[in-house]
Amino acid sequence: MSTPTGLNLWIEGARLRTLPAAVAPVAVGTGAAAFDDGAIWWKALLALGVSLALQIGVNYANDYSDGIKGTDENRVGPLRLVGSGLVAPAKVKAAALGFLALGGALGLVLAATSGWWLIAVGVLAILAAWGYTGGKNPYGYRALGEVSVFLFFGIVAVLGTTYVQLGSVNAVSVAGALGVGALACAILVANNLRDIPTDTETGKRTLAVVMGDARTRLFYVALMVLAFVVVVAWVVTETPWALLALVGLPPALRATSVVRGGGNGPALIPVLKDTGIAELLYAIGLTVALVIGPWW
Repeated sequence: MSTPTGLNLWIEGARLRTLPAAVAPVAVGTGAAAFDDGAIWWKALLALGVSLALQIGVNYANDYSDGIKGTDENRVGPLRLVGSGLVAPAKVKAAALGFLALGGALGLVLAATSGWWLIAVGVLAILAAWGYTGGKNPYGYRALGEVSVFLFFGIVAVLGTTYVQLGSVNAVSVAGALGVGALACAILVANNLRDIPTDTETGKRTLAVVMGDARTRLFYVALMVLAFVVVVAWVVTETPWALLALVGLPPALRATSVVRGGGNGPALIPVLKDTGIAELLYAIGLTVALVIGPWW
């Protein structure tokens, strides 16, 4: 397969397969606001812009930081710009900071119209995006990556999206935050499961490295159960339409089958794609359910 060049190279570096993790929480958060007749669509679009900018920013930031540390030299997964030597580190760093700044600027508009205390949340999100693999003590190298993803691409993103529109959070937004956070976390778990051999070799102490192969696979399955069983059952008590979230089950089952079957290395690459698709479909189904609202 030929190596991408020009714009296609930067698109590859942006890792578009991870973007469902940015779209899903905004969709569900907006659906939760609509559930209580509080959706404000221009704020939803702003929130989506923030989420996408931060996701792309963190992807470039990870590419830069892992690349200069040498942890991407023998990767099995998708192309990395710095690790492959195709793009100068300074350019990737600039792209990362540019997207993080864009996310911050859009977030300022939301803060100005919804509550200035949200600036503090935004600052923490940007610091978390950079600190995952950046700096002298990246928390992603200390088995805390999954915690951060669950928090910022689940709890904060869903509840924040609901809050800026509704002025509060509700039970369905909390449930949705748990489900979306679990699936976003599962994407990272699958990624780190694939990279256990190379991360161990380079000293990158991810949660998967700490837990080991077998427990990491069980953790992945547990996250799927949390999203598709626990959360859907919870939301069904508010609206039976929540069963629409099960539209994401086929790719989730396909991915889970590979993980449980002991797939390694390149065999786990499609798992990331299927987990991302599962999260996006899950979010669409749950959002539609919340927009429809209860039957009674």
